[in-house]
Amino acid sequence: MENQIDKTAIITGDVKLGKNNKILPYTVLTGPLEIGDDNTIGPNVVIGSPGQDTRNRYYDSAHCAIKIGNRNIIREFTAIQKPCYENITQLADDIYIMQSVHIPHDAIIESHSVITPMVALGGIVRILEGANLAVGVSVHQRVVIGQYSIAAMGASVMKNIKPFSRYIPGKAISVNSFAIEKYGFQEQTDEIHKYVLESIEPKSEKLFNLIGKYLNYCKLTGKGEY
Repeated sequence: MENQIDKTAIITGDVKLGKNNKILPYTVLTGPLEIGDDNTIGPNVVIGSPGQDTRNRYYDSAHCAIKIGNRNIIREFTAIQKPCYENITQLADDIYIMQSVHIPHDAIIESHSVITPMVALGGIVRILEGANLAVGVSVHQRVVIGQYSIAAMGASVMKNIKPFSRYIPGKAISVNSFAIEKYGFQEQTDEIHKYVLESIEPKSEKLFNLIGKYLNYCKLTGKGEY
């Protein structure tokens, strides 16, 4: 199917669109930008502005790329910014980004993540698969949000969040049981509980590889975890 692009949208530079995308009113797309299929973007979304970086406020972003996958929903007043330090700002597939979200330079957002209204992410963050950031969460730069974890409404996230955990400021880390059921990890429930609550390394290959990926990202942050 053809893309549906509202006549008020502004598209400049090298922008590659797949098929069946909806670009809603007053949305601005600036290349280099690659967008896959079946995405809904807008209204009043801005994708492709330079990253907001205090070290280099006027850096040349002309060749800095953003890549967005398939079947994502990016709601009104969201901003997605070009990389400053790495090769790309990237969103994968089936992500739901709600109203007024700030996606910063060099961010990597993996599939099935949910980012709710007025979340603000710092630069070079990693939001891993199936993570959920509740309304008004603020995430410090370089933080890793682990797979299938959730950060509570209004939280200021200064450290990495373990996969499958619930981070609620002022409370002990707990298990995100909802994600275990939603994403089909029931057989690994005991291992997940031991990992989240006791830091016991899981033995099943499925969890071992998942957590290994999270830990590899964490090594690059210089931050601890909750």
